[in-house]
Amino acid sequence: MTSTSVTSRELEHPGRDEIRLEGVLHALSDPLRLQIVRELAAEGDEMSCSQFDLPVTKSTTTHHFRVLRESGVIRQVYRGTAKMNGLRTVDLDDLFPGLLDSLLAAAARQAARLGADG
Repeated sequence: MTSTSVTSRELEHPGRDEIRLEGVLHALSDPLRLQIVRELAAEGDEMSCSQFDLPVTKSTTTHHFRVLRESGVIRQVYRGTAKMNGLRTVDLDDLFPGLLDSLLAAAARQAARLGADG
């Protein structure tokens, strides 16, 4: 990974050329991580970690966000005391055209089929 961290408040992210399909698919294979991505896509903007209502501990939530960040699916930045999360839509669409839209549509169809809301 590109090491650009200067302070503990800056988070490392893979460069666009470091994002790998298998890493993205692995990150999105977990139901909670897929839920996070679906919520970010629905919001269309950055969301703070505290805006997500996940049925797991804070440390587990942190792990899920880290997997998404390290795979290149999301970008995390600090804004004041909040850690903000946003999809790396442009990078993912440039690298894997249509992948994110297809996965989100498939997840929505599955949720509807299973009677789930998330």
